Amino acid sequence: MGAKLVLAPNPANHCFGCGGANDFGMKLTFEVDTESGRAAGRFVLGPRYGGGAGFVHGGVIAVLLDEVMGKISKLSEERAVTAELNIEYRKPVPTDAEIVVSGWQESEQGRNRFRVGEIHDSHGNLLARGRGRFVVVGQPVASAP
Repeated sequence: MGAKLVLAPNPANHCFGCGGANDFGMKLTFEVDTESGRAAGRFVLGPRYGGGAGFVHGGVIAVLLDEVMGKISKLSEERAVTAELNIEYRKPVPTDAEIVVSGWQESEQGRNRFRVGEIHDSHGNLLARGRGRFVVVGQPVASAP
């Protein structure tokens, strides 16, 4: 198995999903496996992110999928922004049980990066799937010393 990069919330980043400086943010932590090219995180979200009937709000599901797909950029140290995001909501995502969020890149074409993100329950059942097109912008992100 390849090296795992732990992407914890950056205390200087105000991103709603992964930033540490946003008091109202989710402060998500992901791991990126350099060998498999996959990103993943495990979460129990709690009622704070609920929608109706005790399940995770659909917009929060979108945030989770967008974040995990965006983390794939860390493998190439490039900066890519979301251009399109399509979500298939398969089953309700519980607020009170662990979920596994994973993502990977399927292909690239020019500056476009085509990625997939999935949310599974702890039994491996697919709850939601996202497909995104990310576009590389600007210069590569500098690595920390």
